[in-house]
Amino acid sequence: MSRHGRGPAVPICRVLRDAVGVVTDRELEEAITRVHRQEWARVVAGLTRRFGDLDIAEDAAAEAFSLAVERWARDGIPPHPGGWLTTTATRKAIDRIRRESRRDAKHQEALMVTDDSRPDPVGPIEDDRLRLIFTCCHPALAMEARVALTLRLLGGLTVAQIAHAFLVRETALAQRITRAKAKIKTAHIPYRVPLEQDLRVRLAGVLAVVYLIFNEGYLASQGDDPLRVELTDEAIRLGRLLHELLPDEGEVTGLLALMLLTDARRAARVSRTGELVTLDEQDRGAWDRALIAEGASLVAEAGSAVAGAGSVGRFQLLAAINSVHTAAPSVRDTDWSRIVRLYDGLVTIDPSPIVRLNRAVAVAEVDGPAVGFAEVERLAEPLSGYHALHATRADLLRRLGRSAEAGAAYDRAIALAGNAAERAYLSRRRGQLGG
Repeated sequence: MSRHGRGPAVPICRVLRDAVGVVTDRELEEAITRVHRQEWARVVAGLTRRFGDLDIAEDAAAEAFSLAVERWARDGIPPHPGGWLTTTATRKAIDRIRRESRRDAKHQEALMVTDDSRPDPVGPIEDDRLRLIFTCCHPALAMEARVALTLRLLGGLTVAQIAHAFLVRETALAQRITRAKAKIKTAHIPYRVPLEQDLRVRLAGVLAVVYLIFNEGYLASQGDDPLRVELTDEAIRLGRLLHELLPDEGEVTGLLALMLLTDARRAARVSRTGELVTLDEQDRGAWDRALIAEGASLVAEAGSAVAGAGSVGRFQLLAAINSVHTAAPSVRDTDWSRIVRLYDGLVTIDPSPIVRLNRAVAVAEVDGPAVGFAEVERLAEPLSGYHALHATRADLLRRLGRSAEAGAAYDRAIALAGNAAERAYLSRRRGQLGG
């Protein structure tokens, strides 16, 4: 098993067949896949705490999962797969230390830190997986390194999978991960949850990484595949893990709600011909109502006084905005005034040009395209290279009857769009302008 391989996908169904405990190939594959999703992060995080080395932790976990495929096919799936994997991975880690001839103090240290008689820390804030998340998302690392490490060490995705999702070469991605691990070691980046006074600031960085992963999956920034489901699914899984570990953090709840409410529209997002379908044209009957209900419940959990902003965070406000969209039976029935108020609150804490652009779209629905267009024009300089700015200008100009200007704006948006589905949508809208 290579250092960056993932070990067979691993979770557990525990399908002991007949009296002899034989498992079919399909049952074994399903079990391994399920256990991998459930236990990979836990095993890697626990080994990292014990041995203080990300390479040892990752390699030993991968070896344990690989051995599970062989042993479980012969002996049946154990009653406690996570414990089996942790024990096996721990032995593999010690074997590696011995093989590398780092005996003496290093070997004795390994034997000491694997003493299972020591009680583990209690409480979600002390969970090893949470320590690992904050290590992978440390601000000393470049953002692309944080994303790669998070997907590799917490998600268990292979280097090949991550490279494919982000359209980079495997060798470059592997080097990125290797350099990030080396920096963690040489810079002595601590494997711990930040102190209380630093938690919120550091947590914001963690949530930004997860949301970046989700956005890249929900609408890829480049390439011919508009949706990369493996990334959206992984981001939501990480969001659920964070919510499980930090249930009282409103922004964690808000991010999970936002991702669920957005992902609920996935089936209606792209047409059969591969064209992006915007919110106003989507078949709302194709939306996932179970995800919408869960997301709406989380919005309520995060706090009902969202419109007042104040201490309410960015992801809580974005989730509330999406909750308004998904609650409306049609675009015409959308409470655009409430969405504008929510954006007003968001602008106070995140006055970025992109937030203001999205607010301008809502303003156009409330006060008309002329008012919305005036807001958009104020953003022309900071967002000159952003395709969504030109797409928004084009739509508002079309609604104002300024077809020639709209055509030029569509042309600019098409030239800047990196996603084939977006280009197809914009080209169709451009063609509808006629001469």
